[in-house]
Amino acid sequence: MKIDVIIPLYKPGKELFVLLNMLQKQSVSIHRVILMNTEEKYFEELVYGTDFYQQFSDWVKVYHLSKREFDHGMTRRQGVHKSDADIFVMMTQDAMPTDETLVEHLTAHLQGKVAVAYARQLPRQECNLPEKISREFNYPDKSCLKGAENLEEMGIKTFFCSNVCAAYRRDIYEELGGFVKHTIFNEDMIYAGNAVRAGYRIAYEADACVLHSHNYTVGEQLRRNFDLGVSQAQHPEIFGGIRSEAEGKKMVKLTTKELCRQGQRRKIPYFYMQCAGKYVGYLLGKNYRRLPRRVILTLTANKEFWK
Repeated sequence: MKIDVIIPLYKPGKELFVLLNMLQKQSVSIHRVILMNTEEKYFEELVYGTDFYQQFSDWVKVYHLSKREFDHGMTRRQGVHKSDADIFVMMTQDAMPTDETLVEHLTAHLQGKVAVAYARQLPRQECNLPEKISREFNYPDKSCLKGAENLEEMGIKTFFCSNVCAAYRRDIYEELGGFVKHTIFNEDMIYAGNAVRAGYRIAYEADACVLHSHNYTVGEQLRRNFDLGVSQAQHPEIFGGIRSEAEGKKMVKLTTKELCRQGQRRKIPYFYMQCAGKYVGYLLGKNYRRLPRRVILTLTANKEFWK
């Protein structure tokens, strides 16, 4: 069974070489790595003076596109189209496998009605405490399977799936029509929602681990969640009637409690500011059709989408 890895790139750094070396060491063989790189000049600046093409030429395929051509859904669709593997793993350039068993664990249960499996994201060393708690909340140490039967209890979290690191079965992918062709963000949850609505299941594999975290500012949280709200508003067939605020409230309560427990009360005000940024951004995104274009372009993290 062939397994390919597909990674969209934009202004990659030297950590890309570390990532590729880790993928070469996986206990389950990877047939090919497909890099969908935005803006060729940045990639060539990175590999200039290195032995990249000599080391990876038979295993890594690089395809270039302009920033104007990039789309979260279409670019990934194009990457899948360039692969003939039975299973493909979507990753981002800032996700790092913690060991050689990532792909083995990630693909272990891709059978039966399981359409996609996503990995556990562990915080990096420099990650701030609220983000660490958030990672533990969204990516616990226990694996699970999610399907339509979980919608009443779990709500929108039933559809939660992250292309930071996720493995897909091609047969089901083709049946469902693949990733949405044009989306501002959230192509992974849109696909997962379609899969659940079609009777398939989503696997969370806690033993498949990558290092991945961000220390977003309040403004970055607002813009990111604005785009999230837009993506949900544009797909009422998936997200309509399913509230997501309950999960947010749970995380705020848990994080507040943990910050107090660890003697970090001084971090609570800024954490609440970040939460406010997330919520305001999300609400504005859900109601983007009521906003002037100039306001949308101020709020979004993806200006190219609106062009």
